[in-house]
Amino acid sequence: MKRIGERIKHKREIMGLQLNELARKVGVSSSALSQIEKAKSYPTIVTLKLIAENLHTTVGELIGENESLVNNPVFRHDESELLEQNDSGSVSFSISQHDLSKQMDTFMVRFREDSDSLGLFSHCGGQVFAYLLSGELQFDIDNKSYVVQQGDTMYFNSKRNFRIQNIFKGESELLCVSMNIHQ
Repeated sequence: MKRIGERIKHKREIMGLQLNELARKVGVSSSALSQIEKAKSYPTIVTLKLIAENLHTTVGELIGENESLVNNPVFRHDESELLEQNDSGSVSFSISQHDLSKQMDTFMVRFREDSDSLGLFSHCGGQVFAYLLSGELQFDIDNKSYVVQQGDTMYFNSKRNFRIQNIFKGESELLCVSMNIHQ
């Protein structure tokens, strides 16, 4: 809670507002606002919303919802987690932080020889950008086929009727970026 008070004070000072000015706009005493800024008392959600509105920001910003990505932007290779696996032998792995404030998710799909994508994109919220790191894939989207080779990219909507099949003699790896389903 200390950080909330610090953020409020910082935003207030950036806007050039005196403590008593913001307190008046929010409808609390200067003493009450001072206690909030010093983390000696905690604002109600209504008061926090009013503070955010008067500071031209969001409650989320005041509580620091975006700070985990800012403070830790690096995702290490050994932190990846299995997202989905299908019966044909394809697997998808998360390759970015788990943070509800993210607007995009990144994941890797590994296609075993002769495998496909069925069931691997259920976590996607819509548009997907894909970059083929290795191998060769066939994208079937709404009855049209596209062959993608190493270094090629695809952009498609995961809500459309599609299937990706590995046509390479060996493993293919596809890097994907999609809209975050939490948005």
